[in-house]
Amino acid sequence: MSAENILTSAQRDDLRTIAAMIIPASDAYNVPGADDAAVQADILATLGRDTDMVRQALDHLAHLAGKPLADLDPARRDAVAREFRSTSGPAAATLVRVVLQCYYRDDRVLRSLGLELRAPFPLGYTLEQGDWSLLDPVKARPPALRRAQ
Repeated sequence: MSAENILTSAQRDDLRTIAAMIIPASDAYNVPGADDAAVQADILATLGRDTDMVRQALDHLAHLAGKPLADLDPARRDAVAREFRSTSGPAAATLVRVVLQCYYRDDRVLRSLGLELRAPFPLGYTLEQGDWSLLDPVKARPPALRRAQ
């Protein structure tokens, strides 16, 4: 199945519209929005196991909108998005995660963040040391799982 056939034309249009609402383009940082063709192609190419949840989210979004999301005026589109966030649960969370993960691996976005255009391994990235004492309350909790025998 080709990437274009994973979602219907209407679902792809709504995906592009909601993606632009999640991450709009920025002239200040010279980055595209999540509705950019390359980002959208990456989303379609890598949906994989998230396909069903993303379809559910887009179908729910279409139901709430009553017509293509792009055809709504901005105020109505924002109202639909708010209702979508509050009523879609895991499907909406999956949709947002998919949009974010594809957006933040786009070369233009990585470049704007000052990151090297490379895979994180084998070189890795240097992380600043944080305050490990913040984990003390978690470590002090009694075990939540039974011990293996």
